Amino acid sequence: MTGLAQLTPGAPFEGVFAVREVERRLTRGGKPFLSVVLSDATGSARGVIFDQPDWFAERMELGKPARVAGRAESRNGRLELLISHVRPAEDGAAEAQLVPRSHRDPNELFGFVLHLADEIGDAGLRRTLDVLTGDAEIAALWQKVPCTRSGHHAYVGGLIEHTVGVAALCQTLCTWHPRIDSDLLVTAALVHDLGYIRAWRVGATFETTDEGRMLGHVALGMEIVGDAAQRAKLSTERRLALLHCVAWHHGPPAPAVPQQASPEALALLRLNAAEVQVKSRLEGSVGDFSVS
Repeated sequence: MTGLAQLTPGAPFEGVFAVREVERRLTRGGKPFLSVVLSDATGSARGVIFDQPDWFAERMELGKPARVAGRAESRNGRLELLISHVRPAEDGAAEAQLVPRSHRDPNELFGFVLHLADEIGDAGLRRTLDVLTGDAEIAALWQKVPCTRSGHHAYVGGLIEHTVGVAALCQTLCTWHPRIDSDLLVTAALVHDLGYIRAWRVGATFETTDEGRMLGHVALGMEIVGDAAQRAKLSTERRLALLHCVAWHHGPPAPAVPQQASPEALALLRLNAAEVQVKSRLEGSVGDFSVS
């Protein structure tokens, strides 16, 4: 089966794709049609259905695979799928095959997380990491979920890859600035984005959970890390210092101001942004430098 990224205008296509968007629209003449977005492990493409749109809409479920056929066309210089047939995907169609994956082994990257955790000298912070890495559900999701749906690290294994990248940068900074609390900074780097494990649901597509939509990954991460810190009997002072770094990793949480950031929180903020922005540019993004 040809992936969406390999389709060329004029070529027929047929295959199993994930349904990311389905929207009923009207042409300029007032005739209804469906605008859909399909995706697979290679990318995504927008498509249209002009014939019997309401009938087809009932056969396309968001976030689920469907067998779709039609012809690829070019519209305003962009690929567009003219869809003619839709039917349910065959039983056993692997949803996991429709989402992109990191070219790095998430299990090996998690091994690097464990290695960094072993180097933490602060007993309380080490216990906190042990609680998190020793939780089978957390560990599995840590290696599975992405960071974004279509931005940086938007693939299975994206979170653990980003985590290790930021932690490695923080480790390097600590060798240059020995007065930084390296145990605190590296621990914060390892856990700063853990909220994503509850913010994303991975199936045939990446979908935001209700928790992710309503609370955001920073708030969810604070809850996960705070709970682990309590279970590890981390001191109040160290727990607040760690949560301070997590809360600040995208910038000052209201009503705080930049001057209130600890050196470790500021370091995490900048190095997280650097890893995201470099990765985004390597992946071909030409947008702004916002961090998510």
